[in-house]
Amino acid sequence: MDEELRSLTERLRQESQGTAAFDRLLATEDHGELAEVLTAAGQPLWARELAAFRLGTAGDPRAFETLVLLLNHRDPPRCVSAAHALARLRDPRTARAAAALATNELRVAYALQPVRLLVELRAPESVPALITTLERRLRPYDPYRRVALACVDGLGTLGDTRARRVLTEALAHPTLAEAAVQALARIPRQR
Repeated sequence: MDEELRSLTERLRQESQGTAAFDRLLATEDHGELAEVLTAAGQPLWARELAAFRLGTAGDPRAFETLVLLLNHRDPPRCVSAAHALARLRDPRTARAAAALATNELRVAYALQPVRLLVELRAPESVPALITTLERRLRPYDPYRRVALACVDGLGTLGDTRARRVLTEALAHPTLAEAAVQALARIPRQR
């Protein structure tokens, strides 16, 4: 059992109060049964999350919509688990969905995992979305420094020269300056 599944299992076992339904969803190898949990009325959130995670990590595209909803959830552990499963799902829609979530100013408080997922995916949408998100975080008194730092680190990891301008602007922000210096050092110089 990988670490992310172990963490998810412990959290959801508590949330479900260790019911037989939880044990059944954890043990089943029937993807159809897991997919039914995603669409059946009245299913608890823990059941939907467990089913979506298991399907997503197995590469089953039926998990996509539920995982995207969980990626933008107010509960950070749900976002982390969803990002992990989405990265393994390898659905071509994932990067576009993560970019939309990362750049949505109305949900910026929940943008940390979409930003990190974009870096992991290294998709064409990744750098433009991270640049847009970081530009918005460079406003005075912006409360979302963790999101800004994730963008700075991610842009350094991606090493795309398009990020040089916004990373240079980030140098003026004391909470971002050190990370911006490190990120800029990883971006190749333009000739």
